[in-house]
Amino acid sequence: MEAFFFSTFSVALAEIGDKTQLLAFLLISRFRKPWPIIWGILVATLANHAIAGWLGAVAADWLQGDWLNGLVGGSFIAVGLWILIPDKLDDDTKNPYEKYGAFLATVVLFFIAEIGDKTQVATIILGAQFDALFWVVMGTTVGMMLANVPVVAIGHLAVDRLPLKWIRIGASGVFVLLGIWVLLSDQAIMSH
Repeated sequence: MEAFFFSTFSVALAEIGDKTQLLAFLLISRFRKPWPIIWGILVATLANHAIAGWLGAVAADWLQGDWLNGLVGGSFIAVGLWILIPDKLDDDTKNPYEKYGAFLATVVLFFIAEIGDKTQVATIILGAQFDALFWVVMGTTVGMMLANVPVVAIGHLAVDRLPLKWIRIGASGVFVLLGIWVLLSDQAIMSH
């Protein structure tokens, strides 16, 4: 269960202010149908994070050794710093998928938006760190849902009222602290 809770917490933090939250806002403002959008986010996230978690698990099998924790800790710090860079919505997320409806548009756009995104990178890292692929994927998916469903539910009112800059800075700090914790726990294990 540690993999589940750690994955949920990590991805929910990484997702704050992310482009997929902006995408969720865009989708709800265009379609005004929250349930198809929420289901679309769930399906896209499960598919994307299952692939990412599997890649992380495969990488962990190849990268065994004392320096794996150093790589994981450094990666968490890098994701923490990456969070400080605000995402902007790309112009190509506009029209072409609208004709397919809210659900299909959300599945396609969320899956594509997550490719190479910090939450996908975090899922790869978590898949490498924990020997519990199912719980990592479930945790990262729950983290995505915790971060994006409120955006869909609140709609256009949320963006104007949330201090995303300060939330992003806090989330960044937590990721950097997680990275330092992993690095220090690795040093403590190696010294014994």
